[in-house]
Amino acid sequence: MSAPRLGLLLDVDGPIASPVSRTIAIPSIVDDLIALAAEGIPVVFNTGRSDAFIREQVVKPLLAGGLAPGGRVHAVCEKGAVWCSIGPQYEDGMGDITVAEDLALPRDYADEMRELVRSDYADLVFFDETKRAMVSIEQRVEVPNATYLARQSEFDERAMAALQRRGLGVRRLDDVRPAADGSVQWRIDPTIISTDVEADRSGKDMGAERSLELLAEDGDLPLAWRTMGDSRSDYAMADWLHANGHEVAHVDVRPSDGVPATPYPVLTAPDGVIHDEAGARYLSDWRRAAD
Repeated sequence: MSAPRLGLLLDVDGPIASPVSRTIAIPSIVDDLIALAAEGIPVVFNTGRSDAFIREQVVKPLLAGGLAPGGRVHAVCEKGAVWCSIGPQYEDGMGDITVAEDLALPRDYADEMRELVRSDYADLVFFDETKRAMVSIEQRVEVPNATYLARQSEFDERAMAALQRRGLGVRRLDDVRPAADGSVQWRIDPTIISTDVEADRSGKDMGAERSLELLAEDGDLPLAWRTMGDSRSDYAMADWLHANGHEVAHVDVRPSDGVPATPYPVLTAPDGVIHDEAGARYLSDWRRAAD
């Protein structure tokens, strides 16, 4: 078997699923992903989402659209803490779920965050019960994004304080609060629609490493890579691939955050097209390149 010409590492929220509806809202995205997988292009969803979300919002549409068995399609969820393979040969379209238990937050912390949401923030967010390792608090779809973002930092401060009370080190962006021994084990990661509390070792770079481990088990690695995401943290996929000797270009579907200087190409959609509309354009381009 010859090496595939291309491999795809794809964030889900933004480039694949609409950040408004949290679903795949553009039908061509499903069609193009199925066609690329049928050509032998490896497709890995490298996401902070749970495997339950991927099953419902990504795998079901792919199966309904005719995803064929034998494709090299995988999911690395919760930023490297959970992973599995995808295809119609598996029950419900997903293979065995693996969880890195060393990246899971203490159960009592998750319980405290659930209660905090219930008591003080239920009008704004919900607690994601599907996460196996992370703790995620997500904006309710009926809440305007500006309303959510205005209160996000208030919640994040309380989430940080709860970790500090347990003697645990935590960081949020540039705010670093080490434990007594100087360690920082946990991270608060705010996104435009959520706050994720996660192991500081997790991230899209860990997801990239897990992705290549999965692909090494089912065939040759691609000759080149395309990564795609909607935030600065998604660049870590391409950073890791480049640092490990792989040819890569990154697609930024929300460049308004600022495009950093990188040693690899960064692609943005023309005409100000962003999010899943930009993702759909690039997937169609990559599919046409195979014709």
